[in-house]
Amino acid sequence: MIPKEVLKNIRRIQITTSRMVTDVFAGQYQSVFKGKGMEFDEVREYQPGDEIRSIDWNVTARMGSPYIKKFVEERELTVMLLLDMSPSSFFGTRNQLKMQLAAEVCSVLALAAIKNNDKVGFIAFSERIEKFIPARKGLRHVLRIISEALYSKPRGKKTDIADALEYLNKITTRKTVVFIISDFYAPDFKKMLAVSNKRHDIVAITVTDPRELELTDVGIIKLEDLESGQIFTVDTSDSQLRKEYSEEARKRQQERSMLFRSVNVDTIDIRTDVPYSQSLFRFFRARERRLRIR
Repeated sequence: MIPKEVLKNIRRIQITTSRMVTDVFAGQYQSVFKGKGMEFDEVREYQPGDEIRSIDWNVTARMGSPYIKKFVEERELTVMLLLDMSPSSFFGTRNQLKMQLAAEVCSVLALAAIKNNDKVGFIAFSERIEKFIPARKGLRHVLRIISEALYSKPRGKKTDIADALEYLNKITTRKTVVFIISDFYAPDFKKMLAVSNKRHDIVAITVTDPRELELTDVGIIKLEDLESGQIFTVDTSDSQLRKEYSEEARKRQQERSMLFRSVNVDTIDIRTDVPYSQSLFRFFRARERRLRIR
């Protein structure tokens, strides 16, 4: 039996994100993600302007006049949400933990998928696969994904994105839209990301807290690396130290952006101190424009 407080929180997120899907992303999700291919619709008589390569020569021979095969786009997609549940995601200094933010983003994407009659699945990972929910349709299924994203208790202590992608490739046989939601503090995963993106349509969603980008002057503090367990004593009143910290953070961001560009993976950056709807909206609009140009 799920506790009432848990159900209340799941319901709150469902209501909030459902409204966002309806008000902000209506139509955009469908326009930027294509189906798995083309499916046969009908055979009809050839009309001026039709492509010659669409002619069905067998029917043409039987009927004595040219006929073509008509195809329509197969709309149904499979969407997989890969959620990083490593210890570094349980950090936050503003409105919420990175993990709570990531769970809400999962909710928005899952609701957008089922609103367009797509299937959605879920993989939670750390240095191991924490949870796998096969792709299905329906609101009850999405509520289960939201619950797992919010309340699963991971056992792994580190992050292995390459392993999660390898697992994805083993359990999927068709092209899938994949959202990886992580802070991407992980050992080298470029090779597996490149391989996976050739099979799937991957979007990397990076979750960041402002204190990961810069330190404020609050005197001497202790910091703990949540994945290694190391504890550091830091004097944040040292302006040179704060400068070096910010420069290192910017360097990591630039390297990560270059990595994603090098393997042609689209990215969305979200922060715990900024409404994530803005970032998602910009992504959908930019991708929609890019597809129109093509």
